[in-house]
Amino acid sequence: MKITVLSGGVGGARFTRGLLAHLGPEADVTVIANTGDDMWLHGVRVCPDLDTLMYTLGGGVHEEQGWGRRDESRRTSDDLAAYGLGWEWFTLGDLDLATHLARTELLRAGLPLSEVTRRLCERWQPGVRLLPASDDEVETHVATADGFIHFEEWWVRHRASVPAQGFVQVGLEGSAAAPGVLAALIDADVVVLPPSNPVVSIGTILSLPGVRDALRSCAGPVVGVSPIVGGAPVRGMADACLDAIGVETTALAVAEHYGLRADGGILDAWLVDTADADVVDPLRSTGWVASATDTLMVDVPATARIAASALELVRSRL
Repeated sequence: MKITVLSGGVGGARFTRGLLAHLGPEADVTVIANTGDDMWLHGVRVCPDLDTLMYTLGGGVHEEQGWGRRDESRRTSDDLAAYGLGWEWFTLGDLDLATHLARTELLRAGLPLSEVTRRLCERWQPGVRLLPASDDEVETHVATADGFIHFEEWWVRHRASVPAQGFVQVGLEGSAAAPGVLAALIDADVVVLPPSNPVVSIGTILSLPGVRDALRSCAGPVVGVSPIVGGAPVRGMADACLDAIGVETTALAVAEHYGLRADGGILDAWLVDTADADVVDPLRSTGWVASATDTLMVDVPATARIAASALELVRSRL
């Protein structure tokens, strides 16, 4: 069974790790990673979601943070600060910096990001085929009352406290999905949207030319896991992103935001937390396949059970 996952950073990475634990070593999984958070910093190309996936699935992530490297140090960033350089709100760890330097060297040698990612994964062996959503630099920027700022500045520096008026994918015009992305969606036996940010993670992937059409036309079912539990995001500030686009922070509203494939949306099935079990019947009455389970990814076994529940929802169509 070929499974394709559309993923942001921490939530998508942890879900995919549980999915692999459920499927076993012979799993055939492709992960399409959001690249809208990518940016140039200190002259190196930083790809936060790709790296979080690579480190998490490859066993090198800082588990408590959910991102960055285990046993990290900050000597280089501290020394940059001594020169009056760098950003206090976004420091690169020494081990993490090595990944960014390697990526930048390969990019400057003329390799596309998809090939660079493949080479970096030769070290980490994540157990999946990891694809950037695009080889092009399509970055998510936030519209504020004072102008546009990069999403990472809004998210990390301001903690989403500056009111967002909307989100723009800079560089989207003329961009394309990375090689293999559309085929991975069309040819999948099942596509999974894990509990990633629906606006700036999954939303950025969906904005790329051809991605929505591929999801709507793929033969396999498309199932999503709600990132909202009891009216709040499990992690991060997805509620601020949803507010900015006029979507309520509820499991039902996010499902309707994605839309049912039969009605021109992208999903067939929606898995919610038991705290939101009251939305299951309303969804089913409008044609959705829906169910509720405990969706808190407290550890790998619990996450494996969540992944199994998501696949079980669409098993009759596999």
